[in-house]
Amino acid sequence: MRLPHLLAFAAPVVAAVGLAAPPAAAVQAGDDTAAFLSPANWDGRKDIWTVGDGKIVGETKEDPKYNTFLCSKAKYGDFELTCKVLLRGAVGNSGVQIRSERVDKDGDKQPFRVRGPQVDVGKTYWGSLYGEGVGGMMKASDPAKIKSAVKESEVNDYFIRAKGTHVTIKINGETMVDQDFPTLPGKEAKAAPTEGIIAFQAHSGYPAMRVEYSDIKFKKLSK
Repeated sequence: MRLPHLLAFAAPVVAAVGLAAPPAAAVQAGDDTAAFLSPANWDGRKDIWTVGDGKIVGETKEDPKYNTFLCSKAKYGDFELTCKVLLRGAVGNSGVQIRSERVDKDGDKQPFRVRGPQVDVGKTYWGSLYGEGVGGMMKASDPAKIKSAVKESEVNDYFIRAKGTHVTIKINGETMVDQDFPTLPGKEAKAAPTEGIIAFQAHSGYPAMRVEYSDIKFKKLSK
């Protein structure tokens, strides 16, 4: 999610990530995981992101000074995504952008910036749906559910489903969000996007952080 008091306004220009192909895996009917995880499907800062062996890992060695993302090249409408998430030492903040868009331009000194709905990963926000750059919180997770269901320093199972205007988010089987979101937050109440990129966040404001997404399974529900 975006924390305004942590933002800064300068960062060096960095190159897109170069990614190694993961090993071949058995593809089941209705399983779009292989195409989703293909290195050719992703753009991001190579000093932060790696994709391989069925995992997506983001690690910062210093504060990037802005929220930066590993962005899919493909756009997705209705889909189901499951994965295991480990936020090392419960330090930092990450998230999965859904039906989002890039807002950076070629040659931008702050590359791979994104706006749109985000499934949050991090202290007090686990499993919330947040409008990154589009008005703020859409649906906050119940603090009692976070306390009972989330293992902040351990691996957590995420389930994300977007179908029509309905979004469902579960952590370790506990439902955090399950409702329709026809509009984005904010006074203008713009219609929520029906498709867009998926992106993984590395948040600013932390001297170092590492997030690991593993055992990723992806299925398109709209063909």
